[in-house]
Amino acid sequence: MPDTGWDENRRRGRNETEDERADRMWTELIQEVRVAQMGVQILFGFLLTVVFTPKYADLSGTDQTIYIVTVVLGACATGALIGPVALHRLVSGRRIKAHAVRWASRLTLLGLALLLATTSCSLLLILRVATDDDYVPYLVTGVVFWYLLCWFGLPIWARYRHTTR
Repeated sequence: MPDTGWDENRRRGRNETEDERADRMWTELIQEVRVAQMGVQILFGFLLTVVFTPKYADLSGTDQTIYIVTVVLGACATGALIGPVALHRLVSGRRIKAHAVRWASRLTLLGLALLLATTSCSLLLILRVATDDDYVPYLVTGVVFWYLLCWFGLPIWARYRHTTR
């Protein structure tokens, strides 16, 4: 009986070569990165303007520290989420797209984690300035858990629950 590749296709779910799979995964990854890049760049842009407002001088030392940490996290998130574009440009045509996809995926996950930290710190700072209530850390913790659930928990659960073994 001739080898039709049926078992291989059934296992992978698509009839594509390794290069075709890398091309598809790269396209999907770049679409995902575009969404995250937009969010982090807008957030980072707003963060950069805060230091130039009159209100910044009135912030407590703790709030200024939170702001500085937030800006640095935002810069790191921006770098990680733009990284896949630079990676692609520098390795394009070198026939290592499958490797580039893996590295770009890692950079994207790192960028999402840094974006989570940036957003959390931003929320903490805003709520500390907007209110003096003691519930702020609990509210921020709740939002962080929500992000963790939406960004990582549900996708990981779906991956293990619905991936054929």
